[in-house]
Amino acid sequence: MKTKSYNPSQLEVEIAEAISQLDRQIEAKISANKIIKIENKINQDNPLIRIYLLDQDGDPHEVVVKIIQTPDKF
Repeated sequence: MKTKSYNPSQLEVEIAEAISQLDRQIEAKISANKIIKIENKINQDNPLIRIYLLDQDGDPHEVVVKIIQTPDKF
């Protein structure tokens, strides 16, 4: 499938949505942190997922995942 639009691409959006729905599975694999919420900016160019966490000491942390599809190489 050739990508017709990269701002955002359908593949970027689908991957961002999939990651957002894996919050409990991700939480189970990270030690000593609890996911408080996941914020999605899925429809912007290069979708962004912001994950808010709380560690065992009660300290808040934030991780940002940016989804970028590189141009097709045909």
